[in-house]
Amino acid sequence: MNLPNRITIARICLIPIMMFFLLIDFSFYPNPLHWGSFQLSFNHLIAAIIFLLAASTDGIDGYIARKYNMVTNLGKLLDPLADKLLVSAVLISLVELGRCDSWIAIVIISREFAVTGLRQVALLDGKVVAASRWGKIKTIVQIIAISLLLLNNFPFQFVGIPFDRIAIWAAALITIYSGIDYFVKNKELLQLNNA
Repeated sequence: MNLPNRITIARICLIPIMMFFLLIDFSFYPNPLHWGSFQLSFNHLIAAIIFLLAASTDGIDGYIARKYNMVTNLGKLLDPLADKLLVSAVLISLVELGRCDSWIAIVIISREFAVTGLRQVALLDGKVVAASRWGKIKTIVQIIAISLLLLNNFPFQFVGIPFDRIAIWAAALITIYSGIDYFVKNKELLQLNNA
């Protein structure tokens, strides 16, 4: 249980705290941000900050693990699992809040399950499916899109650009492409053994 793995576990532990602030009704508390038609509730602001904090630890644990040669099989398993739990939890919550289309959440979560399944098949074969370039781009775009949805499209709301909607659509498309990319590049793992 080294430092990178502890950071990853801390990311997982932040998920229920984020969910608490995102889904519990704090309507009794005044809105901290209120400019014209823009409003952002106190609890959603805290949920967004927790989400960004949790998402930022993904790069930190990976950097520490690689720099100090602390890469472990547990870390290779926990790190993508923590990312999937974080993204799935917040997307399902955003669907419930009416801020994200359910089909987008289903597409993104389904891709995460599919790639996790591919990684499990690889582990059974004694191999590890490392994060691809498209997988990393997918993660960045998802974080941007989810952050904008959590923050009610701040600051683009003021200029009338629905950048949160554009970003979540881009996240869905890149998620699909990166999923296909994983399976194409690792198709040998899915070959049937005729023995």
